[in-house]
Amino acid sequence: MTDDAAAAPICLARPLLPGPDDTRTGCAAARGLDGRPLHAAALKFFWGPMDCGKSTMALQMNHNHARQGRRGLVTTRIDRSLGPQVTTRIGLAHAAIEVTDGLDLRDLVRDAWADGVRVDYLICDEASFYELEHVEQMAELVDHYDVDVYAFGLATDFRSSLFPAARRLFELADSVARIQVEVLCWCGREGLLNARVVDGHVVREGAQVVIGDTADSTDVRYQVLCRRHYRAGDLGPRD
Repeated sequence: MTDDAAAAPICLARPLLPGPDDTRTGCAAARGLDGRPLHAAALKFFWGPMDCGKSTMALQMNHNHARQGRRGLVTTRIDRSLGPQVTTRIGLAHAAIEVTDGLDLRDLVRDAWADGVRVDYLICDEASFYELEHVEQMAELVDHYDVDVYAFGLATDFRSSLFPAARRLFELADSVARIQVEVLCWCGREGLLNARVVDGHVVREGAQVVIGDTADSTDVRYQVLCRRHYRAGDLGPRD
């Protein structure tokens, strides 16, 4: 190996701008196809209780990056629609890739690149329902492929315990931010915790993930409560 070769940086990041001879050029100090400096990607986790606008923010984030010429993939897991899309309670929706147990997020990006599709970032909605392996893959996409990853999800389950994936995101993310849209308990205090309600009563036992809704008509639903009323199991006045 020559001294020049030894000094040349090795790129593990996303494909670079083509040079005059159609080869990929540049590396550590170069810029990717989206114009941003390479090796500056980040893993960011945005969290909050139900109804705080996590999915809405995820779609807004995707919109903001796309309109600046960046290209990304939107993923989700167990969306309320039970389909491969990100949906919001204010009516917004966007097609998404369903994250199954066996899906490797790194392969998802590599396969897109192999097909000539640029991927500058991932939007990962409902990230608290992902497997731990998916969170490790997110970190690897940032560190070795220079792909930004923006994860959105709950922090705690109906027992007020951290979801495993959320815990790992708290441990690994470059930044963690609580979404600032205020959710209120029925009493007017800030809503902090997600209560599971079955047949009109707060339950403390059961599978960690059970699909439900926030409508009173469903057999299983969820309601955001302040800590005081979550601990008391008090759902507020009933008509």
